[in-house]
Amino acid sequence: MNKIYITLFLTILLGIAPLMAQNKPMSLEECVNLALEKNISIKQSELDLLNAGIDQKNAFGNFLPSVNLSASHFWNNGLNQNITTGLFENLTTQFSSFGGNLGVDLFNGLQNINQYRRAQLNVLAQQYRLADIADDVSLFVASAYLQVVLNKEILVVQEKQIQTTELELERTKELVAAGVLTPRDLFELEANLATQQQSLVQAQNNYRLSKINLAQFLLITDYDNFEIQLEDFAVPFPEILQKDPKEIFEKAVTFRNDVKLAETNIQIAEKDLEIAKGAMYPRLSGFYSYSTRITYDDRLVGAGTFSTAPIGYVEDSGQLVLREFEDTTIAPPLSFADQFSLYDGHNFGLQLNIPVFNGKSLSNAVKRSRVNLERTQNTFSQQQLDLETAVNQAFNDSKGAYTFYEAALKTETATQRAADDAFVRFEAGAMNSFDYVQAKQRYEAAVSDAIRAKYDYVFKLKVIEFYFGLPLEIN
Repeated sequence: MNKIYITLFLTILLGIAPLMAQNKPMSLEECVNLALEKNISIKQSELDLLNAGIDQKNAFGNFLPSVNLSASHFWNNGLNQNITTGLFENLTTQFSSFGGNLGVDLFNGLQNINQYRRAQLNVLAQQYRLADIADDVSLFVASAYLQVVLNKEILVVQEKQIQTTELELERTKELVAAGVLTPRDLFELEANLATQQQSLVQAQNNYRLSKINLAQFLLITDYDNFEIQLEDFAVPFPEILQKDPKEIFEKAVTFRNDVKLAETNIQIAEKDLEIAKGAMYPRLSGFYSYSTRITYDDRLVGAGTFSTAPIGYVEDSGQLVLREFEDTTIAPPLSFADQFSLYDGHNFGLQLNIPVFNGKSLSNAVKRSRVNLERTQNTFSQQQLDLETAVNQAFNDSKGAYTFYEAALKTETATQRAADDAFVRFEAGAMNSFDYVQAKQRYEAAVSDAIRAKYDYVFKLKVIEFYFGLPLEIN
């Protein structure tokens, strides 16, 4: 009986464990790591990196000799001489041949060396491209993450404002019952509450849509159980904004993966030019080949006995001239091992190929490589200009966002005082409900504006810190 209870307990525990794991809020670091693990563009770039590694192995293989083996078996059906009768008959004969050859490049304009170095650079370029995509993904996740936090904070503010308005409405009803306020004063508060409820629905939709957007980027389909950590965090002081944009740009050039990728592409284009030039040089290669054959037909061999036969006569005496011949007999074919060594042959030497005229294809390839090199250099220069522009833009945006955030805080403080004063005057009957609701709505708008300014500043600050090489994190 105890075993049944234990089994039931473990089954329930294992069943609810995935649900508990799904409800665990995710931090920004966890979201970034999950995106880097699941993002399709990153997976594609990883495959490109694997292909580059294979290309590097191929380039290394060019230094090794090429070795090939061959084997063939032939049947010959036709008019052939019968070794027994000596007559020509329609016979079927067969034999096998085996061979192998070895070739090695001794000099080919240093193409093998340059191709291997190019393959190494291509591996490095793919690593930089992968890291650059990861940087873009990290920034996108941070932006989407902060958007969720922003919408959640606005939603919380909306809920608190509705709670406050409901309490104020109940308080106003008491003041109307006491004769301090008139029933007309309830209309504006009720209308304001309806407006806030409408804004709450909009805030709920914005929060859910922002969560769905982040979840889709993370390839998470269970939107209802997807949550992120929403703990409040202090607005960081913009120490990096005390630096000069030029300093930030110069720092970014030294470690930005897109810049390193552009620099590596220039080196690849230079190797392509050297490879194209190498094709115009003479090519010297060495070769060696071995071949042998095996026959399956019977053969004539000496029988060990001898016979004489006339081969002519002496002109003066007319005497016959006899010659002794060894008798022959039919024997089976030799063994494989004997025929391999008996019929084998070796062929080796050097081969020199000198390109003389080939329709200008080689010279045009060199020109094309030069054009590609210049284009790559221009791309790198343009990328540096774009990076400097982006750094300056991000720097100015961060400073502007911080200034706007400070102004928004001042506006929030000022409108809060005005709203508090208006509430006191409204309860005392010295202000009508319309003016009070207007003051209250200005404060509520200022609160929302301050929240938006806060997260806009935080994200723009993280962008400029990212350019400066600081880790992407939110405290």
